Amino acid sequence: MGQSIPDTRIEIESREEIEVREPPMYRVILLNDDYTTMEFVVEVLVTVFHKPYDEATRIMLNVHRNGSGICGVYDFEVAETKVATVHKLAREKGYPLKCTMEKE
Repeated sequence: MGQSIPDTRIEIESREEIEVREPPMYRVILLNDDYTTMEFVVEVLVTVFHKPYDEATRIMLNVHRNGSGICGVYDFEVAETKVATVHKLAREKGYPLKCTMEKE
C-alpha cells in the first residue's frame, strides 16, 4: 500500500556569539561653592550616597579644598537620579550646591 518515509530530522547548529558589555559607569561629583554649609554637604553624602560619617567628612573636605570631589561611581540612571536628588535637596534648603556626573 503506502510507502513508509523514514523519519529524517535535520539539526542546524547555530553559533551566534553575543557580546555582553558592562554598562558605562559615571562619576558623581560635588562642586564647591562659598554658601553651602559643610554640615549640609556631609548630610547629603550620608543620606544620598550612603557614606559613613567619617568618609562623608573626608569627601566634604576634599570638595572644600580642591573645588570638587567624587561621591561615587554608578551606572547612568543611578548617577542621574543622585544628581537630581542633590539638586532638589539643596534647592529645598536654599543652597546653591551643584553636582554633576561624568563618564568614567
